[in-house]
Amino acid sequence: MPSPKRDHLVGTAAALFQRDGFHATGIDTILAQAGVAKMTLYNHFKSKDELIVAALELEGARYIAWLRERADSLAEEPGERLLAIFDALEEWFEQEAFNGCVFMKAASEYSAQNNQIHAAAAAQKRAVFDYMLENAQSARLKDPRNLAQQLLLLHEGAIAVAHEFGAPIAARQAKRAASVIIDDAG
Repeated sequence: MPSPKRDHLVGTAAALFQRDGFHATGIDTILAQAGVAKMTLYNHFKSKDELIVAALELEGARYIAWLRERADSLAEEPGERLLAIFDALEEWFEQEAFNGCVFMKAASEYSAQNNQIHAAAAAQKRAVFDYMLENAQSARLKDPRNLAQQLLLLHEGAIAVAHEFGAPIAARQAKRAASVIIDDAG
């Protein structure tokens, strides 16, 4: 059952994993930052892996809620929302706290596709794809599944480039490419 201590522990772990990575962040560091005892951890999670999955689920829910809220507030029409996703990305990339994508980091550090952590990271990417597909279908664009796949590639590429090169402009460049793809599907 969720509890305030569990939620605090997961939130603290999520922030540390985002900042420092998964393997580099030890349980003792998480417990010290959260101000909880080891027993609290093991009352809620059987392992560090389970804590990581919970942190990814929390961050995934936060990210998709934020992305939906931002894109929906920036554009009323579903086709316009597909482009507004990239405006939202640019806002994120320009934040001083931007440190790349925790889901990409998780998939990289736990690369086996059958690993529960990799699967949790992939689930978040599927949620972004689903939001794109939903808008592509609502806009009645041609081949919405293929379009959403292409837009997801641009989304992921923009995040990687913005992080690796410190280039928030990657979102604007991805938006221009998305515009061409969406126009072709119109």
